[in-house]
Amino acid sequence: MRMPLSAMIGLFFTALYFLAAIFADFIAPYGMAEIVGGVWDPISREHWLGTDNIGRDLLTRMIYGGQTTIFVATMATLLSFSLGSVLGFTAAVIGGWVDQALSRFVDLLMSIPSLIFALVVLSVMPVTVLVLVLVMGILDSTRVFRLSRAVAVDITVMDYVEAARLRGEGNVWIIFREILPNALSPLVAEMGLRFIFAILFISTLSFLGLGVQPPLADWGGIVRENREGIVYGIPAALVPAFAIATLAISVNLVADWVLTRTTSLKGGRGG
Repeated sequence: MRMPLSAMIGLFFTALYFLAAIFADFIAPYGMAEIVGGVWDPISREHWLGTDNIGRDLLTRMIYGGQTTIFVATMATLLSFSLGSVLGFTAAVIGGWVDQALSRFVDLLMSIPSLIFALVVLSVMPVTVLVLVLVMGILDSTRVFRLSRAVAVDITVMDYVEAARLRGEGNVWIIFREILPNALSPLVAEMGLRFIFAILFISTLSFLGLGVQPPLADWGGIVRENREGIVYGIPAALVPAFAIATLAISVNLVADWVLTRTTSLKGGRGG
């Protein structure tokens, strides 16, 4: 199946942002916290995006901010899928009181708005990258749990799963050799959407002052630092907002293509 133009564009910009984050130390023209000009200097040959609210090169801040934002969002997404999918598959395979206990606990967490929950937790804990990843990953794992359990419930009634049970295979085998390979399509598509949510979530937290802390830079923090410039027609705060939007749209285009290209259960085969 040929990749459509929209997916190619999304893949291009997604790869561009990830490569810039990976090689930030090599392509950033200045140091992350280095003051190299005046306050909100305009675009010039020395500063392609101008300078920020205290005279740091905005392009450099964007590159390092992208590195932090993408790293935190990626780690939180991987944690949420590792935790949520394993628990969801376990609940579907074992069933009974295990399923009920896990499902009701997830319902309890989901009943509290994620942003409010995160703000409460981060207001009483040291705000470090590790804490941010853990909070975001655990909160987002509830959504992954719901999807994983729903998909696994459909797969557990398939003939190849019943055959595995009759062979005497244990729950671990059934989860990782029978269910997981046949549940990858919806999970991979959902991973893109969860990554977008993580990007927006960490940017929101940083804009509110409870996300990534100085001297580290991230896109939400850059918006917060330069928001006052909008009143004077300074576009410094709009640059990271544009980056957040374009990355979210790009990943969404790729995720949509993956979702339309694959099916959740059709053609599933046992391991």
